[in-house]
Amino acid sequence: MVWGVAEERAEPVVFTGTRRELGGTLVRGYGFMLPTIGLYRFWLTSWKRRFYWSNTEIGGDCLEYTGNAVQLLLGFLMAVAIFLPIYVVFFYLSTLSSDAAVIGYGGVAILIWFMMGYAIYRARDFRLSRTLWRGIRLDQAGSAWGYALRRFGWSLAMIATLGLIYPLMAANLWRYRYSNSWFGDRQFSFVGHWRQLAGPYYLSYVLVAVIGGTGVAMSSFVGTTITNLSGIVPTLAAAVPVGLIVLFYQSRELTRMFSAVRLGQAALTVRVSMFGLLGPYIRFGFAVIGAYVVLAIGGFVVLNALAGDAFAGGTFSLAIFMQHMQGSFTTLAAIIFGYLLLLGAFTMMSELFLGLGYWKLIASNASVSGLDSLTDVRARAEDKALAGEGLADALNVGSY
Repeated sequence: MVWGVAEERAEPVVFTGTRRELGGTLVRGYGFMLPTIGLYRFWLTSWKRRFYWSNTEIGGDCLEYTGNAVQLLLGFLMAVAIFLPIYVVFFYLSTLSSDAAVIGYGGVAILIWFMMGYAIYRARDFRLSRTLWRGIRLDQAGSAWGYALRRFGWSLAMIATLGLIYPLMAANLWRYRYSNSWFGDRQFSFVGHWRQLAGPYYLSYVLVAVIGGTGVAMSSFVGTTITNLSGIVPTLAAAVPVGLIVLFYQSRELTRMFSAVRLGQAALTVRVSMFGLLGPYIRFGFAVIGAYVVLAIGGFVVLNALAGDAFAGGTFSLAIFMQHMQGSFTTLAAIIFGYLLLLGAFTMMSELFLGLGYWKLIASNASVSGLDSLTDVRARAEDKALAGEGLADALNVGSY
């Protein structure tokens, strides 16, 4: 069953971007990030968004991203200023007794969790307000504080009910986001209901509890020691079906919630499968392994050239190697650069196979009916606020 509207002719959403094109953008951006000590990431973020937006066609017209790196940088600096008092509190707590520090850290963690909800909503507002389609700008209305309170309250309810209330939380937050979204002077609506999520969620909940609990119980029964790691095998074996069950539920939520989005007479329909979500993760895993193998071979060649005597006689001498690392700036620089390469390779593979894979999956399985009803939509003024995106970046809850 497709959760959408099919009475009118549906126009497929088309994504034309390639992994090679995005890879070239990432390599260029990472190349500039090193000499700028990471500041160039704001420019890289803008490039990536233009890549995703400009390659996404709806009814033959591409999305357009009008944000720029300076806006992102200014927003981040504003967020840093907001967080300075929190950093001072962290420093003060570190000077107190262990009990007071734990209580204080807990309070700060709760505050940050609440602020993450605010930042997520403001970041969504930033991206939508800088997104155009057919020359008409999107926007996010509603209250970021209201969304943060909703999210925080639902989080407490999730803890109290051991996660059983999740379908109500998910449907409520989806509804708040989309019922407060606008395309020009026309407001989106959301017709989804928590009952659409209840069946797949509670089925997944029970299966995860049974399979995961069985794996942990068997591991506890077998036991794990330093010399005998067989006890972790049942847990690892249970992780595979548990992961598939989680992906199954995610596919149902994405399908049914995205397909509940309306814009007047226009309706979005999305169909996502569990295996569609699994594919990017498998490709990502192989890509990371391949990248690390190449880097390991290159690292061995470099280290052998810089500290060849540590590998003399077919064995490795840690003492000699440490002497080289301490006494040679070149060797130390090579190790630091190698670490940055490992981190950069992981980030790049994540973007190429998870970020791009998710975007392509949703776009290639989406269609929109009733586009002709949007011909009389009028534009709204641009929202020029910056702080929300910067706060999301500081809390690492940004997107694309």
